[in-house]
Amino acid sequence: MSDSLVAKYGDARLPRYTSYPTAPAFSAAVGPDEYVKGLASIGKTGPVSVYLHVPFCRSMCWYCGCHTTITRQDAPVVEYLDVMREEIELVSFAAGNDVPVRNVHFGGGTPTIMKPQEFTALMAKLRSAFAFEADASVAVEIDPRTLAASMIEALGENGVDRASLGVQSFDPIVQTAINRTQSFEQTEAAVAGLRSTGVASINFDLIYGLPKQTVQSCVETVRLAVQLRPERFAVFGYAHIPAFKKHQRLIDDASLPDARQRNEQAEAIAQELEKAGYERIGLDHFALPEDQLAVAARQGTMRRNFQGYTTDDCDSLIGLGASAIGRLPTGYMQNHVPLGLYAERVASGVLPTAKGYLLTEEDKLRGRIIERLMCDFEVDLGRLSRELGFDTGFLVERNERLGELVADGVVTIRDNRIVVSQHARFMVRAVAAAFDAYFGSLGRTHSKAA
Repeated sequence: MSDSLVAKYGDARLPRYTSYPTAPAFSAAVGPDEYVKGLASIGKTGPVSVYLHVPFCRSMCWYCGCHTTITRQDAPVVEYLDVMREEIELVSFAAGNDVPVRNVHFGGGTPTIMKPQEFTALMAKLRSAFAFEADASVAVEIDPRTLAASMIEALGENGVDRASLGVQSFDPIVQTAINRTQSFEQTEAAVAGLRSTGVASINFDLIYGLPKQTVQSCVETVRLAVQLRPERFAVFGYAHIPAFKKHQRLIDDASLPDARQRNEQAEAIAQELEKAGYERIGLDHFALPEDQLAVAARQGTMRRNFQGYTTDDCDSLIGLGASAIGRLPTGYMQNHVPLGLYAERVASGVLPTAKGYLLTEEDKLRGRIIERLMCDFEVDLGRLSRELGFDTGFLVERNERLGELVADGVVTIRDNRIVVSQHARFMVRAVAAAFDAYFGSLGRTHSKAA
């Protein structure tokens, strides 16, 4: 790989493009009224997915970029779940109780901070408020350090079939530097427990670019992790944004790897996972060949949403909880982030929508292009033109960013087909940004491209 390309694009701060437009484009001009209108017709668009955000953890991991609150007490969690159940009622009333649900995803924070009976009650509320499909999938993000046997049992009893475990790194030096001590044995016990209750798909999250991390420690982490044979891995580059996440100031900037070192770590992890039999999926995911995600990637049906790469084919996502983002055919809606303000809005009987974005036809076109690039590393503009009835020529003509990428050999354009070069796939976010009409105009700092 060219050192000049790594130097030029590796330090660029770019969106992860889990949505288009990205969250900085959302506006307070779009609020509860627009959300109610969108929900009123949501049942006509087919099955939906539901995301529930549980913004609590027992301790703060210094690398964390999520919206979460540290609590040692259970009371704040219980109170929050009461509010969330009220929000479910508000959304269900606006959408109609017959809305079919195909996928449910619990994110955080640490969703399994709930007590088993609280998780069961929340699932019962969801099932009463919506029409779950018979084979609806339920996924939960898990911190293996605090996962109790009783919670594992509750997950199984409530139909959880997918789990994502935070691992990040098994290197004790790195763990100390990020304030997250987690042994291999803790992770192993969590996997065994989840498997015993019927969880069929397990994902591990790994991170490169962490303080004091080396290529060797990345490789050793992978060698340990693959012994547990999770179906998938998500491998993310650490996003150091202490101006937005104050706890990241506890990380010594001097201990962070530079762009070249980050790229070497990412490639070392990829090579080790491929050696273990995992297929490289998109920018940062890996899956066993028989896994649904790997199959979707080969068939060109993989999608991208706020959880990253997915097989979720629903056009609508209902976001529940503080800071949660939903997606409707009409656009995006995000709830208030402060817990108090979120609870206040729900208590008043109003959907807690803080801001959003209503999509234009051009936004939908650009979003499709960006999604295909992120998923397939290529896009057929001619095909999209025919499907959407929209001339795509203006997106290529006078596109200086795209022209520079072509000149650098990052992409090729032939017969209206844009293809990211094999050696430059780590720069696909830069290619996606060339089709982002808002990039660079929203004043937001993003994570590094590599």
